[in-house]
Amino acid sequence: MNGWMGAQEALFYGFSLADQVPAGHLLRLIDRFVDLSGIASTSGKVDPEARPA
Repeated sequence: MNGWMGAQEALFYGFSLADQVPAGHLLRLIDRFVDLSGIASTSGKVDPEARPA
């Protein structure tokens, strides 16, 4: 420790990625036509509420 007592930034942030994409954005239009369910089944179970270790 060097004696500096500054504000510490948060290491992890909790937010919803869906909340960051505007309603009329191109990604929302693509989401209607693209099925990504196969990716979830091959990548293993992911808990969206889990925090990184």
